[in-house]
Amino acid sequence: MQIIKVTSNKKQYLPLLLLADEEEAMIDRYLERGTMYVLEDGGVKAECVVTDEGNGVLELKNIAVEIKSLATLPQFQRRGYAKALINFIEAKYKGRFKILQAGTGDSPATVPFYQKLGFVRSHIIKNFFADNYSHPIYDGGVLLKDMVYLRKQL
Repeated sequence: MQIIKVTSNKKQYLPLLLLADEEEAMIDRYLERGTMYVLEDGGVKAECVVTDEGNGVLELKNIAVEIKSLATLPQFQRRGYAKALINFIEAKYKGRFKILQAGTGDSPATVPFYQKLGFVRSHIIKNFFADNYSHPIYDGGVLLKDMVYLRKQL
């Protein structure tokens, strides 16, 4: 398993980016200003994009695991790819940033993942998904309305 920084042609990973953020226009808002990393393990298995939000805050804007291949190949499920990427980001940016934050929908499928990694709820942006997406967004069968921010000290 290796993690590689992507410095050009980031849109080649669009199918993977869209797994974590369903609206390409939203991805376009941060993709070029963000730093992208891909995790390879016999092919690309996961990616993430992080951005400098100022005041010592580094934000995970997009983190996705290639679920299509994982669903097809059960031996690749629950391999810790997303956790490995977050651990990499924490180690790489510790000392350069004070806080790592992630914004996500208030989903029982997503929030507990971050909480297991030591993130705690910080704040909420009301109606974020309704105001910024052209269609309703569901996660784990839950209609997402508000953006929940979770933070972790680096």
